[in-house]
Amino acid sequence: MILWRQFAMEWRLYSRDRLAMFWTMAFPVLLLLGFGTIFRGGGSPKLAVVRVQAPAPSARDAALDQALTDLHLQVQTLTKSEAEARWSRGETAAQLEPAGEGYRLRLNSYLMAQAGATAGLVNQAWLVAQARLSGAPEPQRIPTQVESPGHKRSTNYASFLLPGLLGLNLVSMGLFSVGMVNVSYREKGKFRRLAVTPLPKWIFLLGQVLHRLTVTVLQAGILLLVGELVFGIQNQGSFLHLLLIMTLGTGCFMAFGFALSGFAETSEGYAAISNLVFFPLMMLSGVYFTLDAAPVWLQHTVALLPLAPFLRALRAVFNDGAGLAGHGFGLLLVGAWGLAAFVLAVRRFRWA
Repeated sequence: MILWRQFAMEWRLYSRDRLAMFWTMAFPVLLLLGFGTIFRGGGSPKLAVVRVQAPAPSARDAALDQALTDLHLQVQTLTKSEAEARWSRGETAAQLEPAGEGYRLRLNSYLMAQAGATAGLVNQAWLVAQARLSGAPEPQRIPTQVESPGHKRSTNYASFLLPGLLGLNLVSMGLFSVGMVNVSYREKGKFRRLAVTPLPKWIFLLGQVLHRLTVTVLQAGILLLVGELVFGIQNQGSFLHLLLIMTLGTGCFMAFGFALSGFAETSEGYAAISNLVFFPLMMLSGVYFTLDAAPVWLQHTVALLPLAPFLRALRAVFNDGAGLAGHGFGLLLVGAWGLAAFVLAVRRFRWA
């Protein structure tokens, strides 16, 4: 009965903080809707090339234009002055222009992700155009197929993002809702007052844990519902496996919040400490994008952080219907981080 009253009290306090409810409940949904809508057709933009109009178009130009169209490149033909004006404004990723007896391809160094892929298609189109002009057989391209690692569905950025947001919610819940609250309680003297009441310490702490767990479940349910209704995203794996992974992550990141709260005397100090942990986890662990283009040493370092293996296991189950067998080491790593943080939290915890 005492535990239930403490749990209900935590919910009443939380429901009065509308700003906290917005950031934990509504903001992740807005992120999913925003990024999911922007990249609904996939994670990369439509490839396009600006074609500078030739002074006297030839059969070679016509063959190249046709080959570019066949490769599904968006071709925008402009005069030289129009193309240069657009280039100077930084609006062009790749520009194809006449140069002597051939062509020159200019790539925008600030847009190399799009420009590099466009350059590959332009060169393929040039080989095809040369073959057609000479009557030789056209070069055969290797067939490509876009699918997720587990072969369950085609690439969908919203389905990639949703598990990332679930993981990010757990991190923010642990670091800010748990850690910040504890520092605030200590700073305002609430812990000292609680220490002399009949309320057992374990009831107080367990009430906080149960409250955060229910908030996490509610957060996840809202995101999953929005993902299914708006983007048609469904859990491809076992809900039991999904629950086990989420429970492990919740325990790990709540322990992080408890542990870090022992190193701060004020809310301002804790904000600096928690952000020092939060932002590297958010930016480097694969919440919004992968690090496949990053240096190998950075990829190996990130793989040791708790959020990265957590998200890999979560995406494998949610997006591809995988089991837990192939993610034993990663989940063990998450558990080790959680256990280390819990031990540190116990050693650093104080009422005053």
